[in-house]
Amino acid sequence: MRLSRRLAALGGAMAAVGALGAGLREPGSQAVSPRDMTMPGQEKTLAGLARARPFPDYQAWWSMGPQLSTFLSEAIVPEWLALAGNPGNLEPVRRSTREYIEAVYRRAARASLADAFVSRRWTPPLQSGELDALSYAFFRSAFEILARQRERANRPLEVERRLFTQRVGRRFFDRLADHLHLALPSRLDDDASFARLKGAIDRVLQFLREQGYVRTHAAFRFDVRATRKNGDVVQPAGAFLERLTRQGTAYAVYEMGHPVILPSAVYLFELVGEAQHHSSRTIEELFARVGCEAREVADFDPRGYPPDLVVELWEIRRRVTAG
Repeated sequence: MRLSRRLAALGGAMAAVGALGAGLREPGSQAVSPRDMTMPGQEKTLAGLARARPFPDYQAWWSMGPQLSTFLSEAIVPEWLALAGNPGNLEPVRRSTREYIEAVYRRAARASLADAFVSRRWTPPLQSGELDALSYAFFRSAFEILARQRERANRPLEVERRLFTQRVGRRFFDRLADHLHLALPSRLDDDASFARLKGAIDRVLQFLREQGYVRTHAAFRFDVRATRKNGDVVQPAGAFLERLTRQGTAYAVYEMGHPVILPSAVYLFELVGEAQHHSSRTIEELFARVGCEAREVADFDPRGYPPDLVVELWEIRRRVTAG
C-alpha cells in the first residue's frame, strides 16, 4: 500500500495520537504538538518530557533476543569508550539508566543493568524498557562528552553527534552481516544487484523483528508517495534504479511498528536534537557497502508519529568517488 494511503487509513487513530502529544504527518513535515515542547523559560527535563509525552504502548515490556543485545553492546560500548575525553567511568551511565526507567516506566531498575550490558550477561534476558534505557543513557553520555569537547573538534557538534551514531551503526552492521552471511553486490547496476540488495534488507529486518527490536513489523519500501515542503515525491518501486542512475537521487520509505527505542529517541531529540537511529544507521551502512549514500531526509523528526507506524522518508544517492 502506498504511503499516503497508509497514512490516510490512520485517520481514525488521530484522537489517540493527539492525546499523546503527537501530530500524524507525512515524512519531512515539521508538525509538532505544543505538548512536545516546554513553555518559554522552562528547561527541558527527562521527567517533564516523560509526563508530557508518555508511551503507554511500551509499559508492558517484551524480551530482547541475545544476538541483538550482544551486537548492540559490541557496537555501542567500544564507540562510547573511544570518545576523546571519556574517562570510561560507568557511573553516570548507571545513574542515567536508573533515572530513565524510574521516570519513563515507573519502576525500579534492575541492579547492575549497565554493567550487565557492558559484560554482555543476558540472564535474565534484556527487556525492551531496559534496552531503551541503556540506549538513552549511553547516547546521552556520548552526546554530552562530545559537547564538552566541541572546542577541540573540527566539525560542528551536530555533525560529531551524527558521526558517532554512524560509527555505532557500522559496528552493528559488521556483526550482523557476519551473523546473517550477507552477500551484497558491490554496486547497484542492474535488476539482479537490486534484487540482492532488497533480499539483504529483508533479512536484516527479519532479524530485527525476531530479536524484538521492532515489536510488530518493519518494512523498507521503494514504492514512495510522500509530501515534503519542497514538493511531492512519487516513485513507483520499479522506477527506483532508473531514477538513481539518471537523476542521481532516488527514494525509499522505512516503516517500523513499535521500534523498541522510540521513547528514548523522542526524548533525546527533544533534549539534544539528535537520536540514536540504531536500525536506520545499520541500513545506511548496508547501502554504503553497495556504493551509495543513504539516510533519512534531513528534516526527519521522530516526535510526530504513532508508535505503530513510524515512517522515515529516505534519500539514496550514488557515492561520488575521487578520480
